[in-house]
Amino acid sequence: MASRGVLFASRVFRWAAIYGVIVLAPLYLLPLPSVEPQNRLGFIGTALAFQWVFWLIGGDPVRFRALMLPAVAEKLVFSVPVMVFVAKGMTPKPVAGFAAIDIGLAVAFFAAWRRITPS
Repeated sequence: MASRGVLFASRVFRWAAIYGVIVLAPLYLLPLPSVEPQNRLGFIGTALAFQWVFWLIGGDPVRFRALMLPAVAEKLVFSVPVMVFVAKGMTPKPVAGFAAIDIGLAVAFFAAWRRITPS
């Protein structure tokens, strides 16, 4: 039987993967900006690829514990700049909601990492 830490990590990462695909995949349907559309496509594609990483971590948190800290970083490299940009009025305020969710996931990922004993 899995420990409570393993069960917590598995649930957090699997739910994050599902949430991420639901939020990110529709972004491909939005009109592309006229300036540097590759930036948006690169962001969406990279973020979607990481949902697969989250799914893998959730399947075997002990084995993939080493990927949990990069997963924390993946969440923070979007959410922290967005919060700064929102505070400066450079990004629409509703985007802060998605950034806040990512900050919460970063905290949960770190908590999962702490709960898993290295093998």
